[in-house]
Amino acid sequence: MKGLRPEDYLEPTCIFCKPEDEKHSPVDLHRCISRLDEYLSRNDYAAAERHLDYWRQEAVAGRDWRGQLSIENERMGLFRKMGKRERAMEAVETAEALIGRAGLEDTVTAATTWLNIGTVYKNFNEPGTALPYYERARGIYEKALPPEDGRLGGLYNNMALVLVDLGRFAEARGLYEKALVIMEPQPNGALELAITELNLANLAEAEQGLLEAETEIEARLDRARALLDRPELPRNGYYAFVCEKCAPTFSYYGRFADAAELQEIARKLYAGN
Repeated sequence: MKGLRPEDYLEPTCIFCKPEDEKHSPVDLHRCISRLDEYLSRNDYAAAERHLDYWRQEAVAGRDWRGQLSIENERMGLFRKMGKRERAMEAVETAEALIGRAGLEDTVTAATTWLNIGTVYKNFNEPGTALPYYERARGIYEKALPPEDGRLGGLYNNMALVLVDLGRFAEARGLYEKALVIMEPQPNGALELAITELNLANLAEAEQGLLEAETEIEARLDRARALLDRPELPRNGYYAFVCEKCAPTFSYYGRFADAAELQEIARKLYAGN
């Protein structure tokens, strides 16, 4: 999930209130997100859910709509990972309402939210619904962000997944290739590169068939594993998440030893070993 940066949600004045009605109590988003990251690093989704529910209530009680929008974005990502469609859609609806109420539709804040909403719909097997959200995000990101910004790489990766589902393979490949270029120089970008390589392996199979794409698939699996093994990558909760995310693809293509090693790495990191 792509969380909002401070500059995405901080404004000089309340964007939701009239000047005479600006009394509100902002939540401590740094504290909220820091503790959330701790729960996620241990794969403790239940605690993360309770944590976000608490901070959402605090934001609503304090009429901190900016803070609530950031929290709703985090809730989308968490409930998507947990497979809780109803709760994820509740967060989607609330975030859309907050953006509309504030008139933020053409901002980077909105684009990040559209990206997260699209990813929710993709996760729950609704690619046709997801694509317009990605397109809205792309229209804003490509105008507002420098071409090397990592947020564009994340958008292209996610949008390409939907295009593959819709059978638009050439467009998907073009976006994956853009993502590779953008993510290469990013800090710890090897993790995102590994995910993209595996996505390209899946694309090759979908486009050409398993036998015809075998050579490309094996080459991309090799590159992905080499990227994950880079010694400079911090072995933290996000590394564990990526290993866990990549393991099923290795298993699907018969690389069972790779899959087992990645799952074991994730297990140990989540356990704090």
